[in-house]
Amino acid sequence: MTGDFGFGAMIDKLKKSPKTIVFTEGCDPRILEASSRLLASSFLKPILIGFPDDIYSAAEEAGFNIRGAKIIDPNNFDDIDKMVDTFVELRKSKGVTPEEAREMLGKPNYFGTMLVKMGYADALLGGATYSTADTVRPALQLIKTKPGNKIVSSCFILVRPGATNGNEVLAMGDCAINIKPNEDELVEIAEETIKCARLFGVDPSVAFLSYSTDGSGKGEDVDKMRNAARKTKQKNPTVPIDGEMQFDAAVSSRVAQKKFPTSEVAGHANTFIFPDINAGNIGYKIAQRLGRFDAYGPILLGLNSPINDLSRGCNAIEVYSMAIITAALA
Repeated sequence: MTGDFGFGAMIDKLKKSPKTIVFTEGCDPRILEASSRLLASSFLKPILIGFPDDIYSAAEEAGFNIRGAKIIDPNNFDDIDKMVDTFVELRKSKGVTPEEAREMLGKPNYFGTMLVKMGYADALLGGATYSTADTVRPALQLIKTKPGNKIVSSCFILVRPGATNGNEVLAMGDCAINIKPNEDELVEIAEETIKCARLFGVDPSVAFLSYSTDGSGKGEDVDKMRNAARKTKQKNPTVPIDGEMQFDAAVSSRVAQKKFPTSEVAGHANTFIFPDINAGNIGYKIAQRLGRFDAYGPILLGLNSPINDLSRGCNAIEVYSMAIITAALA
């Protein structure tokens, strides 16, 4: 369950191909602190959305140097007419008028997403002060899912520094987006989580979690996880994948020997697929708060461009880290 956390590789990648990232909440002190740190580097440049006077005043009050940051006020954007036209075209199936588009683009989350869509920026990070839905909704409407993907999902990367053989790195999905995914949605969530785990140096060993291990319990939810594990394995035959299993069987070799001795995953899983958002959200937060893991995410998966969401409880270090992760996905 150990691996090398891939931050160094991500930064090296960005140094070779520097990116720009939009922060939709330009006045937030956490965003300003992270932006100040990014501006001291050469691999990732922030674009702050908001009124310039308000952003500069907030930065000065908080003591952060943001000289060199690009600041864009949606109400004074030179290419706003072009953006309105593009927005109307993207939302023509919903009958959006130019007037409605202009009003929507006054909102930083929609305006920032359109900056990415139109190529003014490479990535976006938002949600320090608003809900996940307010980040995901514009992304779904404007960026849309990659070919072959039907849903947007999410993954958290959990890192516990200082384990015996290096950092302990785990992947958990979906803890933030899909409330009650069905079997096929779980397959897509698992495949995207596997890809995300690999970006962080994890060699995925995938457990589909349940209150049952290998048929010990009965019910629709048990069947869902077992069937989803089987379908995912069929599509990814070289990846260790198994389920359904309880969390103790997934991570404890002693328990695995008793409960699931035939499994190639039980006892050493590092990539976890939860049955629903309740279990996932509770699970990663237990790991974060009691297991003392650092939690990075939610990392949104399945979109055409990298758009990511912050937890409203985040700090500036988490904003900085998530900015690097988001840009590295570009």
